[in-house]
Amino acid sequence: MYTPTENTLLAVLEHSAAAFAPQCALSYTDEPQITYNELKKQIDHLSAFLRDQGVAPGDRVAIIGENGPHWGIAYFAITCMGAVVVPILPDFHTSEIHHILRHSGAKTVFVSERFYQKVEDLGSEDLSCVILLNDFSMVDATISKATLKKLIADGSKELKKIRSMALRFAGIVPERVREEDLAAIIYTSGTTGHSKGVMLTHKNLVWNAARSSRIPPIESGDRMLSILPLAHVYECTLGLILPLMQGASVFYVKKPPTAAVLLPALSIVRPTAMLTVPLIIEKMYKARILPEIRSKRILRMMYKFPIVRKRINRIAGRKLMATFGGKMMFFGVGGSALSADVEKFLREAKFPYAIGYGLTETSPLVAGANAEHTRFRSTGPVVDGLEVKIDNPDPTTGEGEIVVRGPSVMKGYYRDPEHTAEVLSADGWFRTGDLGRFDENQYLYIKGRIKNVILGPTGENIYPEAIESVINRRDEVLESLVFQEQGVLVARLHLDYEKLDVEAAELGLKASEVKERITLLLEDIKKQVNDQVSAFSRVSKIIEQTEPFEKTPTQKIKRYLYTS
Repeated sequence: MYTPTENTLLAVLEHSAAAFAPQCALSYTDEPQITYNELKKQIDHLSAFLRDQGVAPGDRVAIIGENGPHWGIAYFAITCMGAVVVPILPDFHTSEIHHILRHSGAKTVFVSERFYQKVEDLGSEDLSCVILLNDFSMVDATISKATLKKLIADGSKELKKIRSMALRFAGIVPERVREEDLAAIIYTSGTTGHSKGVMLTHKNLVWNAARSSRIPPIESGDRMLSILPLAHVYECTLGLILPLMQGASVFYVKKPPTAAVLLPALSIVRPTAMLTVPLIIEKMYKARILPEIRSKRILRMMYKFPIVRKRINRIAGRKLMATFGGKMMFFGVGGSALSADVEKFLREAKFPYAIGYGLTETSPLVAGANAEHTRFRSTGPVVDGLEVKIDNPDPTTGEGEIVVRGPSVMKGYYRDPEHTAEVLSADGWFRTGDLGRFDENQYLYIKGRIKNVILGPTGENIYPEAIESVINRRDEVLESLVFQEQGVLVARLHLDYEKLDVEAAELGLKASEVKERITLLLEDIKKQVNDQVSAFSRVSKIIEQTEPFEKTPTQKIKRYLYTS
């Protein structure tokens, strides 16, 4: 396991190019592989090209595009020459992207052809250089989308000239970046609606990736399938920097990771490691695993008995393992809380899952365990080298705010000293805003966000996430949101309408009957949930949420949109 002595992305690239030169570094599942040796050459060429375009150390350069090898090449080309990368999630609204580009001061942007329309309205006063992520050709910021497509299709002399210009600068040695140099500004899309630019240094990112390698045990020869947005620090640190540091191979799919796209990709790559968010595995559990178990009456009856249930889950686990290619050793789940029912299934199925806890501001990982050392409902122990404590713990439960200090904690929020001072103390402690506790073995348990906690009628702390977990156990519910309104608890439920439509068709129900059936279903869910929670946590009202909830990149519901 390689641990860098110099915590910079340039040092990581140099080491890996020398140590793993002929091995595959990055690739689409259906295209020729880019070796570590080729990767460094392409990064050097692109860094030289950026210099020729006037990009200097400290300048901000944005990336807007879907996952792929060129995303990682652009990321390293920017950071290894001393510039600052501004990864932007392509799902952001155009107005938000414009705000980020202006707030960060980015004058150069890499953008994929698919998302070019999100920057085409910006003039030269905002962007002096636009580079197409698909093939690293440069286009004028004022060029029309139609003309851009024609240039790509024709392979014009202009584009060929620009490519040859980049090659002429091959071999230029990048300026030496330092550990404390700013590497990235990452704009969060949080559940509170406030977008802030998190400043992360080379040391923040590389140190966290190196220490995290003891949790997902990534080594040379491992294969990762990357499906989460690289613009999010979770996938970027643990799904790009970490595997490249250790000599593993990272593969990408060209289309959104639906089941139809993922299944053949899993068969081709046969990944040993993946990163995901709870919603992905929870959907798979509800849509594929549970229906198969409950399709036969005898299985449905026997599943109620723990001994039999564990055997059934073990069989289902072997099928799940085969679906993922049969070689999975680490299936990392992070970004939000995993459903208790799904985690119980994964444990009994002996599927190699592991849960991690982290934030953008901590680069990201704070706590986690590998698949062999997970504990039910825990995120695992703290990353070695970080300090984590529970601030102002409740004397009865031991629960309090999680605060973190160490080499992977951010420098602050870009051009926002006021918000920085609210969360980052003078002596380096970062206030996460999350409630948690440690057990006797120093495993960390997350209770929820402080801002989400509801005060009960007689002063009790009500955790909406805990109630949502109970609601989401119902097969008919895809997701839910619990909040307080006029002194009582209210739940919004987004149902599995595909499942309900199939059942309605089988029963030959009319539209009015379907509506009545849903009304009765919501009442039944409310009754069942209230039978399973404390008296002060009972839901008084359930509202049908007909459209999916709007979410952050890590698939957390943007609560502020529904509770204000």
